[in-house]
Amino acid sequence: MSAPEPPPGCHEVTVGNAPALKAYLGVPDEARGLVVFAHGSGSGRLSPRNNYVAARLRDAGFATLLLDLLTPEEERDRRNVFDIALLASRLRLAVDWAAANMRTAHLRTAYFGASTGAGAALKAAAGDPRIAAIVSRGGRPDLAGVGALAQVAVPTLLIVGGLDGIVIDLNRAAHDAMHCERELVIVPGAGHLFEEPGTLDEVVTLASAWFRKYLQGDGQ
Repeated sequence: MSAPEPPPGCHEVTVGNAPALKAYLGVPDEARGLVVFAHGSGSGRLSPRNNYVAARLRDAGFATLLLDLLTPEEERDRRNVFDIALLASRLRLAVDWAAANMRTAHLRTAYFGASTGAGAALKAAAGDPRIAAIVSRGGRPDLAGVGALAQVAVPTLLIVGGLDGIVIDLNRAAHDAMHCERELVIVPGAGHLFEEPGTLDEVVTLASAWFRKYLQGDGQ
């Protein structure tokens, strides 16, 4: 089976070499920052929801990097899907790669995390001054651990669907455990995956505003 074509405005890159992680990089003209996507529950660069969000963010002037946090071999062991420390280490690898890439080295970096990927993004951001902002969609920030949450120093937006039950409570607890600038927004009528009409567009609107506030393309 042939490899899928990258989304419009993106090309496929390889992040790292041990392991080598496949990714889609899209850098619009005069990009104002780079958003690295942390997918959840075994999802990767082909995630339709994250690709939709990424396309809209590129339209708004942000560069995006959607990468597989696990290799195909690693994905066969379901324990890796929930290994937050492992996933966080892959996000740090992606930020290292972006810092050395001529198209992205000048851009400040943010994370967009979904589901378990939000926990990995927060854990990766703890103590890392290179990260300028975080947005979590339907995330499990609690999976980062109380210690890591307390160390996160960057502005963090937690977006949760109003129909997402216990995940709302988990986000409230994570919000209370953090000491950085943060905000919790509950989107009415949205479930965990934000599949309901208009709800993912609301996520894009909220995320774009957050990134516009905290990311600057010149890296200053």
